[in-house]
Amino acid sequence: MEWVVGIAAVLALIALGVPIAFAMAAAGMAGVAYIIGVAPMLSMLGQVYFDNGMSYTLSVMPLFVLMGNFVVQAGLADELYATSNAWLRHRRGGLAMATVVACGGFSSVCGSSLATAATMARVAMGPMRRYGYSDQLAAGSIAAGGTLGILIPPSIVLVLYGLITRQDIGKLFLAGILPGIVGIIGYMIAVRLSLWWTGEQAETLPKLPLAERVRSLKGVVGVLVLFSVVMGGIYLGVFTATEAAGIGAGGAFLLMLARRRFGWAQLWTILVDTAKMSCIMFFVLFGAIMFSNFVNLAGLPNDLREMILAVGTRPEVVLLTIFAIYLVLGAVLESISMLLLTVPIFYPLVEALGVDLIWFGIFVVVAIEISLITPPVGMNVFVLKTIVRDVDTNTVFKGVIPFVLIDIVRVFILMAVPSLALIIPQSM
Repeated sequence: MEWVVGIAAVLALIALGVPIAFAMAAAGMAGVAYIIGVAPMLSMLGQVYFDNGMSYTLSVMPLFVLMGNFVVQAGLADELYATSNAWLRHRRGGLAMATVVACGGFSSVCGSSLATAATMARVAMGPMRRYGYSDQLAAGSIAAGGTLGILIPPSIVLVLYGLITRQDIGKLFLAGILPGIVGIIGYMIAVRLSLWWTGEQAETLPKLPLAERVRSLKGVVGVLVLFSVVMGGIYLGVFTATEAAGIGAGGAFLLMLARRRFGWAQLWTILVDTAKMSCIMFFVLFGAIMFSNFVNLAGLPNDLREMILAVGTRPEVVLLTIFAIYLVLGAVLESISMLLLTVPIFYPLVEALGVDLIWFGIFVVVAIEISLITPPVGMNVFVLKTIVRDVDTNTVFKGVIPFVLIDIVRVFILMAVPSLALIIPQSM
């Protein structure tokens, strides 16, 4: 049961403030050295870092990060919110619904939940307060809407999952489209549930003429074209996901130029931020791979398989057990840590049960989305708090409750209708 000590060591190191990349790498190195010796461990360490560092597939991550940074600099969030607001402002809770839709649109060219939540907090919090929305609903809709960034492609979390499980990243991106749309619709329902539950009477705005609503779409043409080119090219087989990342980054750069948001100082900042974020993700990924090698040598997959199968051999029972584990882990770990710690352990088990690993990737990401807005480690909540300092954290956590409930329902829908995630990639 060496893996028990290994997992406890990782959690202890994280609790002591050691970055997760080094916590997993250190525990993995110590564990491998204990099982097979120091010399083989050093050989494995060099192989993990060198082989993966030279991987062509891995270049997809910095390119999509660069694409997201260009999009943020281009200031597209304002246009996305304005367009969503033009179509939804006359409905009860329309501004909160517009925020959710804008979050979904921004996620489609950003790929980061934290960036989506931070950007939309600056754009949407003021208007919602101005028209009488409570801080609870306004902050809750922004924090929850931001979670769509790890599901709607291009998603950095899906890239990490694909690299760990050796699944086609393009298919994972395509598999996230319909569940992402269902998530947007579900969050709009959650806005109505929140209004019903609290009895809040937010102000509605006059309905705009159709011509004016259509004109508002002009501001999001660039986003739609960029998303269509990237996802359409992958779907039609014109280029791979890695090539799509380069095309997406180039397209986002052109959008920034077209919107006259280019400056040499801004470009330098974007490139430095991209390099920093890419290095962080590379070290986290390599540490996770080293730790995964250790737990495999320690026999965790077999032990876990026996423990979970003791609950039942039906895939549905196993998946519900895994989902319950994610709900518990979400209270103490942030999303990427949870993904990198658990996926190497879970995916061999579900694969042996005949579960499609593309579908399982979407299942995992939807389950992990919940951790971004649940206490005590709801990263989106704390990002929002840094932007809107006068909102109490408890207020935000109360505001996301209806959205968490909708997320749980979405997991069950995904389990009941697997084709929701598989129909697009299977039609490639």
